[in-house]
Formats: sequence, structure tokens, C-alpha cells
Amino acid sequence: MASQRKFFVGGNFKMNGSMKLIKEIVDQINAANLDGSTEVIVAPPALYLLQVQEMLKKPVEVSAQNCFTEVSGAFTGEISPNQLKDANVHWVILGHSERRSLFGDTDKLVADKVAAALKADLKIIACIGETLEEREKGVTMQVVERQLDAIAGEVKEADWKDIVIAYEPVWAIGTGKVATVEQAQEVHKDIRQWLSKRVSSAVAESTRIIYGGSVNAKNCGELAGPPDIDGFLVGGASLKPEFLDICKVQH
Repeated sequence: MASQRKFFVGGNFKMNGSMKLIKEIVDQINAANLDGSTEVIVAPPALYLLQVQEMLKKPVEVSAQNCFTEVSGAFTGEISPNQLKDANVHWVILGHSERRSLFGDTDKLVADKVAAALKADLKIIACIGETLEEREKGVTMQVVERQLDAIAGEVKEADWKDIVIAYEPVWAIGTGKVATVEQAQEVHKDIRQWLSKRVSSAVAESTRIIYGGSVNAKNCGELAGPPDIDGFLVGGASLKPEFLDICKVQH
């Protein structure tokens, strides 16, 4: 049952915010006194990670928006999973469509990053999703399964306990277009069936599959209803007070 999977809400600030704005957001989150019934993670830009971590009250945690495959070395501008772990950051978002489309993160690179992050004992929000063109061609599940298969090839069955899958249709990210509840549930159900076949029924049952793509306070209630939607990865709305309404949604 979905109730055995703890509901999960992640806030991805992307490349937004300033020290002042981020302090305001964190103050609002702290004032909300979230009770931990939903797991809440926020992902500020890397520059502000430690500031947010220091200010944020438990049970809310911070996440990085990306990391590299290597432990250390001549990789200017990158952050290693081991450095995140050293800084007491426990989560990282990997495979976001913006990383894939703008920065060339391939399925293989995303899978390698996931493996490296797991090796450093990080937990991962692994993003997958199809473009509008791919949806219109009817190949949504082929795309999603290809992206997941790359990850599955690099991880062990036991590793899935530290992975949250974020289904984010690319055509719905930052566009104001939202997958219908039926569209989202259909893909989430198919992902769960794929996990059952590719990994195990136990992993399929326990892995959280969250939805991302123009989630806001108005639509989160309806989207939280279906049995295979275990939470959200929130973009623009995570910078606004309505993020707290999403964190408190009934599910």
C-alpha cells in the first residue's frame, strides 16, 4: 500500500535566490514546524547549501542539486559526493532534465553519478522523464525505462532503499502545463511495474516515485491522491510561501 511509503516533498530552488531570499524561505519553513509525517528536502544552489543547512530545523534536510562521479581531482566547478558527505549533506538530485538537456548529462553519466553518490552513502532523487515530442510519439515508457535501466545497471538491489525516483515530464517543467492526474498515475504505475520486473517486487513496493512538473498549491491535492504518486519534486513554487501548503498536503 502507498501508506507504507513515507510521502516525500523536495524543493528544487534551481539557480535562484540570494542570501536574503533564501533566509526568508528557510525562516518560513522553520516557522511552519513541520511534523515529519512528510519527508521534506530543500535543494538550494550549491553556494548556499551550508548556510541553509545551518539554519534549517529538523526534520527538514538539505540536498545538493548535482554532484560529480569522482572523489577528488582536477574538475574545476564540480562537487564530489564525498565532499557533500563530508559537509553533512545527505541528499543529491541527479539526472534533472536541465542537466541532461543543457549540460549534456547522458543516461550513462547520470548512472555513474548515482553509483558514485551511493558509494559515498548519499541518498538520491533520480530524475527521469520524456519530452513533449517523445510523448506525442507515444514512446514515454521507452524513454523512462531507458533512463532507469542505465541506473539499474550500476546499482544493487539493496541500493534502491536510498533512491527516490522523480518522474518529471520535461514538457511540464516550468511551463505551467501539468500532467493530468491520470497521465501521472499511469506512468508511475508503469514505473512500479518495471521495478518489479527489473529489480524485485519488494523494491517496487517500497521505492517512492514522486511527480515533478509545475506542481503548486492549487494542484497538489489532486495529484497526491493516486496510489502510485508518493510525493513531489517542486520547482518554482518552492521559492514561494505556497511550498508549505504542498508540504502539508493530505495524501
